[in-house]
Amino acid sequence: LDALAWCEAGRVDLLLLDYRMPGMDGLEFARRLRRLPSHRDIPIILITIVGDEPIRQAALEAGVIDFLVKPIRPRELRARCANLLQLRQQSESVKQRALSLEQRLLASMNEVEERERETLSRLARAIEYRDSGTSAFLERMSHVAGLIAEQLGLSEEEVRIIEMAAPLHDMGKIAIPDAVLLKPGKLTDDEMSIMKRHPRIGYELLSGSQNRFIQVGALIALRHHERYDGTGYPDGLVGEAIPLEARIVAVADVFDALLSPRPYKEAWTMDAALAYLYAQRGRLFDPRCVDALLRGRAQLDQICGEFST
Repeated sequence: LDALAWCEAGRVDLLLLDYRMPGMDGLEFARRLRRLPSHRDIPIILITIVGDEPIRQAALEAGVIDFLVKPIRPRELRARCANLLQLRQQSESVKQRALSLEQRLLASMNEVEERERETLSRLARAIEYRDSGTSAFLERMSHVAGLIAEQLGLSEEEVRIIEMAAPLHDMGKIAIPDAVLLKPGKLTDDEMSIMKRHPRIGYELLSGSQNRFIQVGALIALRHHERYDGTGYPDGLVGEAIPLEARIVAVADVFDALLSPRPYKEAWTMDAALAYLYAQRGRLFDPRCVDALLRGRAQLDQICGEFST
C-alpha cells in the first residue's frame, strides 16, 4: 500500500512489478494502479517465472503490458524498458497534438459562433432602430431577460444564452411593411393580422441553425407573443406549454415596451410597469417570471439606469 500511495503522489513513467510480493501480489497492485485516473496508461512490466501462463493471462487483463521471466538478464531489462518508455513518449506526443488540434478547432468554432451572433445581433438592432428609433432599449430588454433567468435559478450558461437570444425575438418584423410597423395609431384588424405574422417569419428565418443560441432565438421569436392564459398568438399555447425562454422574454419585452416612449404613448414609470406586470401574473404572464423580476428590483434599477436612453 505504501508503494501504491507513492505512485499516486508522484510521477511514474514505468513500473516493474514482481508477481510474488509480500502482502499484495503484482496482479492486485496492477489492478489498483489502473483505477487511478492519472495512471491508467503507465507501462507495467510483470516479473514472473517460467510456466506461469494462467498468471500471464490474468496479468494482461489487469493492465500489464510486458513480462520478464526470472532470472532477469540486465540487457533484456534495459531494452524492454527503453522500448516501453519510447512508446509512452510517442503516446504522450500524440495526445498533446490531439489536444492542440481540439483546442484550435474549439477556438475556430467559437470564432464562427461569435461572428454569427454579432451579425444577427446587428440585424436585430437595425430592426429595433427601424421600429423605435434606438437600439438601446433592445440591450435593456436582453439584460432584463437575463435577470429574470438568473432569479429563476437557471445556470450561468442558460442565462448567457437567453441574454444573447432575446434580441432576436422580433426578427420577423423585417418583413412587416412600414405602413403597419410604424403606424402611430391603433392597427386595423387586417393590419393586426399582418403584424401577427412576424413570430412565424422570425422562426423561419432563424430555424435550422446548429448554433444553440440561434436555436433558442428561433423558439423565442415564435413564442414570445404567446400568453400564459392562452390568449396569445400564433398558436394560443397555455401555461408551461410555452417554452420557458419565451415566457421570460415575454415579461422582459412588455416591461421594456412599457418603459419606452412611442409615437402613440408616453413612457411609463418603472413602478407603473411593474404594477401592470404583477396585475397580469397568471393571466398574460408566467407568475414565476413576474415574481423573479420583482425579486431582482435592485439589479433592475441598475439595468434601467444604464440603458435609459
